[in-house]
Amino acid sequence: MSCGVRVGVFVDAENVRYNGGYQMRYDVLRRFAGRTGGELLRLNTYMAFDSERAREDYEYAKKARAYQQMVRDFGWKITVKHVRRYTDENGNVTTKANADLDMAVDAMLQANTLDQVLLVTGDGDFLQVVNALQNHGCRVELIGFKNVSRQLQQAVDTFYSGYLIPDLLPISYEPRNDWGNAGSCVRGVCSKWFADKGYGFLRVLKHVSPDLWITDPRDEGSPYMGVFCHANELAEDVNEDLLMNRETILEFYLNESEQKDNGFTASNVRLATSVNR
Repeated sequence: MSCGVRVGVFVDAENVRYNGGYQMRYDVLRRFAGRTGGELLRLNTYMAFDSERAREDYEYAKKARAYQQMVRDFGWKITVKHVRRYTDENGNVTTKANADLDMAVDAMLQANTLDQVLLVTGDGDFLQVVNALQNHGCRVELIGFKNVSRQLQQAVDTFYSGYLIPDLLPISYEPRNDWGNAGSCVRGVCSKWFADKGYGFLRVLKHVSPDLWITDPRDEGSPYMGVFCHANELAEDVNEDLLMNRETILEFYLNESEQKDNGFTASNVRLATSVNR
């Protein structure tokens, strides 16, 4: 049942693809956007397509169009930006397919019918768009992966790291991964670390919920869980400074605890690939 909140989602697909969000799942993103029961009024994504390459590369054209069709099947409107080539005075060719303006204009024009806007990008050029949407009365949320503008994170009402949303990005070497259950590979952050004792606790989002603000796993209403971690399970490049930085995304396996019923311990704890390097 709808809660009456009208939601719009705007995805800067090229920015996401080049900044850690390659293979982002649009079905999971849609479920995340609708987690509070709001009406998903606009689902817009802006993708690049290289027409010149498509004429010469059949496989590229086939895969690109198949991917676009899959995204459309999930109920998204796709705005295709055709790649343009520019040659400088030295003969160097650069390509560009910037959808920033289209996305910004659409978000502003459609804001009249929206109560909440979810932007999926890391581009700081959207800072003025965020301010304008908020002044219009919209709540603005942001999902990004890496290289997310710090100013943009601070300007929105809530920022979510896409790495921490269950199954939003597939874990390529765990194709049957069952996020949150024993044996699964998950991503989380360190919530507490006791260097003198050689252990701490990691925090993982178990499932998408309207109550993402309840971040204390001890609260019965929290969608998060705490995971015990011993220092022996840390990779060599995971130091105390990184652990205590909430922006550090950790990837690890969940194991059933032998000491605590329904509890978990972490093993093979490492920096999430391409996140912190």
